[in-house]
Amino acid sequence: MTENMRYLRNFFIYNHLFAFTFCNSIGLAEKNELFTSVSNNFSEDGLDTKPSSFPDINANNQWTKPNHGWVVIENTTESLSLSEITNNNVGKLITLLSNFRKGSRLQNLTLENTSVNWKDFIEVLQTVWHSSIEYFSINSLTLQEQVTGSHFDYSGTSMKALVLKKVLVKDLYFSQDDIYKIFANMNIVALTIAESELIHMLCPLSDSPFRYINFSTNDLTDLLFQDCDKLIQLETFILHRNKFESLSKVSLMTSQMKSLRYLDMSSNLLRNGGAEERCQWTDSLAELDLSSNQLTESVFECLPVNINKLDLQNNQIGSVPKGIAELKSLQELNLASNRLADLPGCQGFTGLEILNIERNLILTPSADFFGSCPSVKELQAGQNPFKCSCELQDFLHLERQSGRKLAGWPEEYVCKYPEDLSGTQLNDFHLSELACNTTLLLVTALLLTLVLVAVVAFLCICLDVPWYVRMLWQWTQTKRRAWHDSPEERETVLQFHAFISYSERDALWVKNELIPSLEKGEGSIQLCQHERNFIPGKSIVENIINCIEKSYKSIFVLSPNFVQSEWCHYELYFAHHKLFSENSNSLILILLEPIPPYVIPARYHKLKALMAKRTYLEWPKERSKRALFWANLRAAISINLPVVDGQKCGERG
Repeated sequence: MTENMRYLRNFFIYNHLFAFTFCNSIGLAEKNELFTSVSNNFSEDGLDTKPSSFPDINANNQWTKPNHGWVVIENTTESLSLSEITNNNVGKLITLLSNFRKGSRLQNLTLENTSVNWKDFIEVLQTVWHSSIEYFSINSLTLQEQVTGSHFDYSGTSMKALVLKKVLVKDLYFSQDDIYKIFANMNIVALTIAESELIHMLCPLSDSPFRYINFSTNDLTDLLFQDCDKLIQLETFILHRNKFESLSKVSLMTSQMKSLRYLDMSSNLLRNGGAEERCQWTDSLAELDLSSNQLTESVFECLPVNINKLDLQNNQIGSVPKGIAELKSLQELNLASNRLADLPGCQGFTGLEILNIERNLILTPSADFFGSCPSVKELQAGQNPFKCSCELQDFLHLERQSGRKLAGWPEEYVCKYPEDLSGTQLNDFHLSELACNTTLLLVTALLLTLVLVAVVAFLCICLDVPWYVRMLWQWTQTKRRAWHDSPEERETVLQFHAFISYSERDALWVKNELIPSLEKGEGSIQLCQHERNFIPGKSIVENIINCIEKSYKSIFVLSPNFVQSEWCHYELYFAHHKLFSENSNSLILILLEPIPPYVIPARYHKLKALMAKRTYLEWPKERSKRALFWANLRAAISINLPVVDGQKCGERG
């Protein structure tokens, strides 16, 4: 905005504030400081007896409410504010104001709660017009009686700005143009008519000096200033809270305002029909406020190409379309309180520096935003229903890398979803790199799979795991079949003193030495041997399990031949299983021949453990020691059994 424009807007902010100073200064109503010299200079008929003498507005006087009916709100050298102006005292006000000719120091006049006739209002305005007053403000003006056409002399004025707020016309039957033409042709810099139910305004008859117009909070429509080419100096135009509906007609209204820089169309009923409606904005427009309307994404097809600052908050915009006309000059864009589901790209806004997308429907902002918007320096994205996920973490990571600023961070950035994270600030939300990096997750899973496969392979090779699995399956199947037997058959009864497990290569010793020595004589021991006690028709594994379970002890004849036998390994496995499942001391190891450690296969790790932890009987080579060997063996398996000789494993007497 130019230096002149900045000065003008600051000046009118001051003027509006001045118009309401009575709210803070009402206690000054009792001050008796007004116009002593004025009362002395007037005769009873109100004529000025000393026209060359100007009033001293700081001297003591009698112009207070008891005498004239108004209230003095402010009285300084340069400013005067009065309230309660009526038909009863307006004549005295006109007489008073007529003394402030050019050259007076009074520059600011404010009237509050004014209720007068139209003719008196025009006379007050005309009097002020030819005084030293530059800024005239009337707040709460009621115009009574008939409104008629009036001649107004615009020449020779010091006026720069006129502010009318809350104007009420009680005359129901009058020509609107009688009012409009008075204001439309004023040769001042700034005009404000606000909160007054204004429905129209005429185009000036000649090139207007207006640089500032404020028609906010009225009932103006799309008919305003159509085909009007006289507002060529207008820079600021405020039409907030009116009844405009067509954005294209608004654009045509501005097309001949060659100096217009700022336009406020907020809080209207604006909508855009799309590409079929032609938009023609003035090239000078730099700042446009279209907030709080009914605009959708089609609004991007009807925007000024040279716009610098655009406010579209509180509309119904669901996305920013691709392929829109490029707004190269756009630096600040406000899309807050719309229906956006993601951050807009900047393909059409290459110079965008500030973006506001607060209070939308954004769950997970796209991490591509900063790549497509390299010039954005500040992003306002708070108060969205963020979904705390890996994608959101990627966005925050890229935002930190980019060095840009998230306005309102971290208070306005809170997780909405999932429910267990609802209310968590985004700066407290963290996920591991492994959880969010798909490639790393796949590589890690692959490595773990390979390690697992390697471990399984190692167990299979070194510990013969498949063999144990197979044995466990066989044992489970046998137990399952036994469970389906009758209750009498499921009951386990000891039938043998011991089950003998040995290699066929050691069968000669078992048959010639072991069996005869234990079974002969008084108190003979009943042994279970596979050749005579296995039941025909049952599987070998089932016979082994049955014999081990029906025997008090299990005798293993150990030798290099034993560790080479597959069936011996089965028998040792099932006997060892019984040892732990029943918590019994049922194993007896007989070392027939020494076994070198390197001869024992890896799957016989249980045998290695048993030989390391348990006492075993070693077959003596000297005959003199064999009697003691048999005595010890008999003592280890001595028990009284309710069995009948010659029974098979699994049979009952």
